[in-house]
Amino acid sequence: MKRMTIVLSIWVMFLAPSVRAQAPQGLPKPGPEVRKLAFKIGTWNLEHDIKPFGAMRGGKFKAIETCDWYSGGFFVRCQWDSTGPRGRSKGVSFMGYDRNENVYTFRGFESTGDVIDAKGKVDGDTWNWTSDSKIGDVRTAGRVTIKQVSTTGYTYKLEMSQNGREFSVIQESTAHKVPVVSPARKP
Repeated sequence: MKRMTIVLSIWVMFLAPSVRAQAPQGLPKPGPEVRKLAFKIGTWNLEHDIKPFGAMRGGKFKAIETCDWYSGGFFVRCQWDSTGPRGRSKGVSFMGYDRNENVYTFRGFESTGDVIDAKGKVDGDTWNWTSDSKIGDVRTAGRVTIKQVSTTGYTYKLEMSQNGREFSVIQESTAHKVPVVSPARKP
């Protein structure tokens, strides 16, 4: 019996560190790649100049977009409201980082029924996104370049192609962050 107790004690002594090493360490935390999305947090005024493309009508559009961290801090959620020649539309999107594919992700849904899926990379202050979608019955490839020009502004350029080789600039936009107004302090 004494020998069994010694063997059991030795076994527990070696097993305990192994079990402790496998114990969960709490919820995962967003990595440095996710924190790069922080530039979008806030409220933005956007002005779009859209050129006709396929079934899409062109014209000047204005939008207001509000972005915040989604619960858990792994995704940025944006909601927008725009007006232009097509009328009023609203949308919501989520941006995040896919560690498995080493790419940023964008998934947007518009009140027009459009769904946008894109994957992106960032190099310094420039974001490059690519997507494949359909406009009507036509398959299109898209490229978006977002350039952070300051902490309160960025430019946006959308290029599209119906054959995947020849791209045309379809949209150019500017975005300006709405300043956060602090409440007046009481004297």
